[in-house]
Amino acid sequence: MAASNYMNLKTRIQKQQKKKIRKIKFYHSFLTIVLLLCVCQISYSALLNLAKCVVYQSKIIKAQELQEQAQKRNQFLKSEIQNFSTMHKVESIARNNLKMAAKDEVLIIINQPTIETPQPKKVSENKFTKFLETFSSKFNKDMEPEKISD
Repeated sequence: MAASNYMNLKTRIQKQQKKKIRKIKFYHSFLTIVLLLCVCQISYSALLNLAKCVVYQSKIIKAQELQEQAQKRNQFLKSEIQNFSTMHKVESIARNNLKMAAKDEVLIIINQPTIETPQPKKVSENKFTKFLETFSSKFNKDMEPEKISD
């Protein structure tokens, strides 16, 4: 009886150890899966951040180019303002472009006639449609069934 109790005790201890080992394996498997999910999430976030960095860098470059263009345009406009700020320049623009005259002057504008180039005449649509109608009517005559007299 002592031997059978010893065997029962031994098998019970082995079963308990196997149960503990299964629990530990399950726990380790669960932690491994959680760890893999965390690694996947971290790598996905890193890729998204990298993509955002690239997009924002390209936007920064475009904004800098636009800023340089705006600064060049501002410099050009400032030079234009300086060029046209003198009375002599304003007066020449008024005389030449706006056809204005000073108080005691008379402005004479001579218009030169423009030479008109003759345009080739096009066949009117009416003539073309009449041609099509007459052409189709000839075919219709040939296609009409002959009248049978009673």
